[in-house]
Amino acid sequence: MPGVSSPSDEFAPPLRGRLWSEIVIVLALGLGQSAIYAIVSLIDSVTRSTPLSAQTTTLNPTLNNRELFDLIYQLLGLVFALAPVVLVCFLLWNRTAPHLTRLGIDSRHPLGDTWRGLVLALAIGIPGIALYLGGRALGIGLTVEAAGLAAHWWTVPVLLLSALRAGLQEEVVILGYLFERLGQLGWGRWRIIVSAAILRGSYHLYQGFGAFVGNFLMGLLFGYLYTRTRRVLPFVIAHFVIDAAIFVGFSWAVATFPGVFGAVSR
Repeated sequence: MPGVSSPSDEFAPPLRGRLWSEIVIVLALGLGQSAIYAIVSLIDSVTRSTPLSAQTTTLNPTLNNRELFDLIYQLLGLVFALAPVVLVCFLLWNRTAPHLTRLGIDSRHPLGDTWRGLVLALAIGIPGIALYLGGRALGIGLTVEAAGLAAHWWTVPVLLLSALRAGLQEEVVILGYLFERLGQLGWGRWRIIVSAAILRGSYHLYQGFGAFVGNFLMGLLFGYLYTRTRRVLPFVIAHFVIDAAIFVGFSWAVATFPGVFGAVSR
């Protein structure tokens, strides 16, 4: 199967169990943990008397009312959030160069990876906005405040770093790591793609059901394309561009053109 490893005799039942334990640990340190919290958050939201569409969730919130300590906490959060990425790089490191090919990472085609990432960002970003607005209109999504940080000299750099963190954490772990390990366990292409897409949608459930649908569909597309190319960097770039546009661009548009974008953000 292109893009997904074949099962190997090296994974006898005891080793297969060890591999499943590894997957659980990796997910528990990051995206799996986020999925559990997102599900609990959604249950909390839907059991309140206030409708979902009237509730708000904030991305990149302020963590301290003192500017210096807010910056320190923001940077610490970004660094430690990348620990699962470092872990999967360690687990799938090749002794010979290129060292991260099992994760779909190498530097052979930087220009091709970049333009493919930008095209993907456009293909995903515009329908994503439509799904968000549709979810709000149907009352199945929360209002998402994309950037809760106060205005400081470091706000935009931190938001861009947050976008990069999301791209690395989600695409390297889901596409690079999970597709490799599940393929080694004998899962078929579409079983991996659909399962990974469900995981991707589940850790966005704190934003409402519309966010689940949008990210599930994004996961299906990303997963299918990844199995054809086996290159993760275009997806990291696309994810970064989408989140940067949301965290920085949309917040700027709301502040600059409140009459046009203000209603969308409320």
